[in-house]
Amino acid sequence: MGLRAYVARRIVYSIILIWAVITINFLIFSMLPGDPIAQYVASLKGRIDKERYEQLRHDFGLDQPLHVRYLHSLISLLTFNFGREAGSGEPVLNVMKEPMLNTIILMGTAEVLSIIVGILLGVIAAYKRDGIIDTVLTTGSLVTYSVPIFFVGWIVILIFAIQLHWFPAGGWIPDWPRGYVPTSFEYILARLRYIVLPAFTLFLFTVGGWILLTRACVLETINEDYVVTARAKGLKERTVLYKHVLKNASLPLITSVALAFASLVGGAIITETLFSYNGMGLLTWHAIYPVPNLPLLQAIFYISALLVIIANFIADLLYGIIDPRIRYG
Repeated sequence: MGLRAYVARRIVYSIILIWAVITINFLIFSMLPGDPIAQYVASLKGRIDKERYEQLRHDFGLDQPLHVRYLHSLISLLTFNFGREAGSGEPVLNVMKEPMLNTIILMGTAEVLSIIVGILLGVIAAYKRDGIIDTVLTTGSLVTYSVPIFFVGWIVILIFAIQLHWFPAGGWIPDWPRGYVPTSFEYILARLRYIVLPAFTLFLFTVGGWILLTRACVLETINEDYVVTARAKGLKERTVLYKHVLKNASLPLITSVALAFASLVGGAIITETLFSYNGMGLLTWHAIYPVPNLPLLQAIFYISALLVIIANFIADLLYGIIDPRIRYG
């Protein structure tokens, strides 16, 4: 099977997965117990008459047959028309824009740093197998990987915010004095100060996983026959590492990297809530509690799942390019 056929097959698989995600999205939120209109009105501590109640049901499409609602949901999600947010009445996409950008900045910073540092330290641990460096890196990775992230966040806040007063304990932007317009440099610097602690928390929580995964992948390939042959030819160890070891050890890492970047928009609910950071994680929490905001939840669920599908598609393409056996198998 050629590369074009391989890509075409992956595109078909991805389209089927997108349809499945939309269907599951619709079924889950359609089968939730309770009346979403009544819950929304109760959350506002208000009452409405029957006429207004029926109007709200019509606005949200709840008065239509199930199959009509499904077709409407299918078309709306495919065109990214998520409707209006239940609380403010604003378009859902407008509500998500700022939190999505904030999360991409936060998660992108943490993920890029953890991937680079984790892969580098994982290679070192593999090459120093059973030594002091390997023991320290492996033990530290197991500790950071197993400790709950909210505990890591508390320790980070306690040390750097409460004890040292280096960074703010929470929030995402300072309360500027009324009428004060900060310069671009002041604004960027202030935003960076609020990003450091949640990004550092996510880095500590994820870097251990990258170290362990990279170490395992490198150890699996470092003693293969082609690596031994390359060394027997007199190639430099750096050439052996980059050309033979990392190339073949990279396949499992590709999937993990793709899925890590797919989580950028989904956000980190616990971390963003702990630091009161205005991102997708905190937005998701507010969409769940105290009253479910169904249009917003549907949009978050769909976009997060869509990014995972796209990430897997890209990973599959890279698989086929790096290892032709996958393409022709």
